[in-house]
This record gives sequence, C-alpha cells and structure tokens, in this order.
Amino acid sequence: MQSPTVSNPVVLAPLNPAIEKYMRSLVSQTDHPVLAEMEAVAEKNNFPIVGRLVGVFLETLAKTVNAKRIFEFGSGYGYSAYWFAKAAGMDGRVICTDGDPLNKEQAERYLKSADLAQRVDFHVGIAQETFTQTEGIFDICYNDADKGDYPQIWRMAKDRIRPGGLYIAHNVLWHGRVALEHYVDIVPGWTEAILEHNSLIFNDPEFDAFINPTRDGVVVARKKEM
Repeated sequence: MQSPTVSNPVVLAPLNPAIEKYMRSLVSQTDHPVLAEMEAVAEKNNFPIVGRLVGVFLETLAKTVNAKRIFEFGSGYGYSAYWFAKAAGMDGRVICTDGDPLNKEQAERYLKSADLAQRVDFHVGIAQETFTQTEGIFDICYNDADKGDYPQIWRMAKDRIRPGGLYIAHNVLWHGRVALEHYVDIVPGWTEAILEHNSLIFNDPEFDAFINPTRDGVVVARKKEM
C-alpha cells in the first residue's frame, strides 16, 4: 500500500459533482418506485450501487446490442440487474451472483415488485464458480465483484462474449486512484488489480474499449466482429 503526499490527494472525483447533478436532472424519474427504495437503502447503509446515471447507461447499452443473455459478476441486492432486466425484455435472462444470501432475498423481493423477477436467475456463491458452471455465450458480461478479482474475471469472460457483445465493469477509475502516483487503498492490492485489468482490456486486439467517467468509471469493451 502506498502513502499519500501533501501534493497528491488521496482520491479524485472523476466527474465534477455539479456536472453529475445536471446529468441527473436530465434522467427520467418515472421508473418503478422500488428503484427509489433501493437507492434509499444504499444511501442509508453506504452500500455501493452504481446509481441512477450508470443504471440508465447500462440499460441503454444493453438495448443497443439487443442483449438477451447477461451475466453479472457481483450483483449486490439487484440494483444493476433491475436495469439489465428491463432492457433484456420478457425473453431475456440475467444471471446474478452474490456471496450473501440476504442480498439474494432482497433482490428477489425488489425485482418481483418491479415485475422483473422472472427475467433473473440469482445464485449465491462465488461469481467465478457460477460462471464456470454456466454454459454458453453471453451478450454482456458485467463485472462489479471484488476489485482484486478484476483481471481474473476479464480473462474468464472475454472468450465467452459473442462478437458485437460487451464486457462492462464498474469502478475502473477507483475514485481516481488509478491516476495518482501516491494513494491509500481501501484493500491492499486492489488499485494495482484495477490498473492491470484496464491495461489488459485496452491492449486486447479483439476489443474496442472506452471508459465513461460517470460515477466511478465504467469501462465498456466491445468484442470485434471478425
């Protein structure tokens, strides 16, 4: 773990709060009331959901590639799954993973309230193990698991995304730590893992990639159609 210096802040805000507030004002507030409940729970418990702006972004991306089969590495209590399930439609399927059975119970309750539960399969356990046990190719693989696992998850997911499909990962700017020479990590090694993860993606000739700095940075990598 590296130490901060006076000349370098511990973290950087990827997006100016005023800009984020303006962007939020443009987003529709007509989504199901359960969404506000999920956001209130996150704020109360300091639970790291992606938030409304990234949620809308995920839904838009999924609709753009007509995603019908989506795998989530790390689902919490179903906030990102809400957006993916909306986009996937009645014939779509979102496979969720989380290590906490209480999160599964919450997710199923929230998604049932939003009439989306039938589009979601929620597994309790290690995401990588569930992925290995799940057959087939995906339209989207979404990564919001423990940050130290990011390089491994990228390597696992990249070959099981269809041409034209997407790999998406949250927290890839890691509160600006990726841009700092000196920083204090939340968990030792996580910043280095994210830096490795990002480098692997942008140096992979099979993918086109871009980082949206909203929230805490969302990388979108599209598998090229050879």
